[in-house]
Amino acid sequence: MKRILLLILVLGGLQQLRAQDPAIFNHYLVSPILINPSYAGFEELHILQANFRNQWTGFPGAPLTYGFNYHGPIGKTLGIGLNVLGENIASITRLRFQLNYAFRYQIGKNVKLAAGFSTEFSNLQLNNSALDNPFYEAGDELIDAFNSGESVLDATLGLYASFNKQTYIGLAFPNLIVAKISDIESGDPEGAFFKFFIFNVGHRFEFENGFSFEPSLMMRQVMNVPFNLDFNAKVGFLEDRFIAGLSYRTGVGGALGVLLGTEFEQFRLFYSYDLSFQQFQQYNSGAHELTIGVKLGKKR
Repeated sequence: MKRILLLILVLGGLQQLRAQDPAIFNHYLVSPILINPSYAGFEELHILQANFRNQWTGFPGAPLTYGFNYHGPIGKTLGIGLNVLGENIASITRLRFQLNYAFRYQIGKNVKLAAGFSTEFSNLQLNNSALDNPFYEAGDELIDAFNSGESVLDATLGLYASFNKQTYIGLAFPNLIVAKISDIESGDPEGAFFKFFIFNVGHRFEFENGFSFEPSLMMRQVMNVPFNLDFNAKVGFLEDRFIAGLSYRTGVGGALGVLLGTEFEQFRLFYSYDLSFQQFQQYNSGAHELTIGVKLGKKR
C-alpha cells in the first residue's frame, strides 16, 4: 500500500513543486517576508533566519523543506532580501533562489507603506530512483519529462502597509511569469495577469503587563493549489518573550496548528506543529516546523 502511495506522492509532488507555491512555511505569522517580498527591510533591522519544515512526519518520502533568508534596510527607503530554499518530496528535489527588493515610505508618524517585487530561479529534478518503483510504467510523460530536470524563472509583486504599528495589511501576486506561460501554452494568452494572490491582514492589541493579542487571517490562491483561508490568533507575554499561537486552515481537509516561540532581545525561536484532518493523516504524525533567527542593528 505504501508503495502505491509513494508513487502517488511522486506524481502529486511534481505538481505541488511545479506550482511555485510561495507559502511553504506556516511561520509567515512571525516572518511575513516568507510570503511577501515588500516586507524586506520593513522592520528597519537586518534579520537572518533559518527555517525547517517536516511535513507528513513518519511517512517515507514525505515533504521536507529547509531554507535560509536574510532581509534588511538600505538607507531610508530601500530594502533587499535573499531567500535560498530546498525542497524534497519522495524522489523529487527543488532548489530555489529568490531576490527581494522593496521600497518603503513613512507617511507621518502612523502610516508606513512598502511596495516590492522578487525574482526567482528554481530547478526541479527527479531522481532516477523514481523509475525503480514497481508501479512506474515506462513512458509516463510527467515523470520522464522531469527526470532530466526543469529550470524555471518566476516573479512576485507585493504591497505591505502598517497603521499605528498595530494594524497591518499585505497583498502579494505570485506566479506572474509561470502563470502567463501556462496561459499561452493552454491557448489563452489574454488570461488575467494577476489571477493568483496572497492576502493577509491582522491587528495587534496591546494590554498592560506586556500582554498582547493578535488575530489575523490569510487568503491564498496560487497556481495548481486549492484556495486556502487561514484563521490565526497569536498571544504574547512579557513583551513577546513568550509567544503562543493557534491556526486553522480551510481547504482540502483542513488543518489545525499550534505555535510556540520567543523573541528575546536579538534572538528569535519558533516551533509549530500542524495536524491535518485529511484521511491521509492516518499514515503520518503531522508536520513540524522550526524557525531560528537573529535581528541585527537598531531601529531608526
